[in-house]
Amino acid sequence: MLLLPRIARAQTARRRRIALLSPFSRAMGAPYLTAFREGLRALGYGDNDIEIESREADGHFERLPDLAAELVRLDPEVIVGTVPPAIQAAKQATSTIPIVMVNSGEPVAAGFIASLAHPGGNITGLSSSVSPEIAGKWVDLLKTTIPRAERVAFLVDPGNHGHAALVHVAQQAAQTLRIGLIPVEARAPGDIDSAFAAVKREHVQALIVPGDTLFGAERSRIIDFATGQRLPTLSMYRENVMIGGLMSYGADLKDLSRRAATYVDKILKGAKPADLPVEQPTKFELVVNLKAARALGLTIPPLILAGADEVIE
Repeated sequence: MLLLPRIARAQTARRRRIALLSPFSRAMGAPYLTAFREGLRALGYGDNDIEIESREADGHFERLPDLAAELVRLDPEVIVGTVPPAIQAAKQATSTIPIVMVNSGEPVAAGFIASLAHPGGNITGLSSSVSPEIAGKWVDLLKTTIPRAERVAFLVDPGNHGHAALVHVAQQAAQTLRIGLIPVEARAPGDIDSAFAAVKREHVQALIVPGDTLFGAERSRIIDFATGQRLPTLSMYRENVMIGGLMSYGADLKDLSRRAATYVDKILKGAKPADLPVEQPTKFELVVNLKAARALGLTIPPLILAGADEVIE
């Protein structure tokens, strides 16, 4: 009987094992892992309470199935899938271990869940999908910033379930503003250079970069190309602005990473993924890079600066 309290304390203090799967490099994923850990700490988990086994594919998406299988063999209590290719690999590797999505794009269209309200199966978490109307906002922001713009390129991944709707809305907005919107496709890393060639041929005055796993992995190449062409970019995510893009408007990925911790917490406490509704982004941000604007010879209108959540000097 004297041993029972000691045994109970030992069981309570055991470290919980979580797996994390990402197609990107560890360095690229570091800010989001930090945000995820912050979310866990806010829920009362210390660094000694949680063991995170992470696997990164370093941009080699074909490695994800093997990495997912490796994580499953470790028998974690939860697998965190960062973006659609990682979620898909985890889904194929296990139908029993709970999977928490962080940045899942269109999870219903991708076949990850049955519906946002009733996910079903072993997958839940966060959807990064936003209303296609956001694409109209992107076009409007560009036209306000670059009144002379007459032709704008829009990067499209044909394999992304949400891009068709974004392009449709962007084309409607562009027509209203008398802008020619030119979709430029890239489905795989090998398509990026041909997409760049198409952008140059079209003599556009700006480039829109929507959210996409491929475009995230190729972020540096895309921004380096645009910088070399003196081409203003409007991206969905702030990460492009931090490395030289002109502006971004979209969901806060760090916020999604923090919120993913709440799903892990609920599952560790006994909740079933099938019963946890999938949430959509709630925090959006406009980020403007004044240094990039000066290099492009642009003056950012005061109205846009006043509405910016962050201005990079």
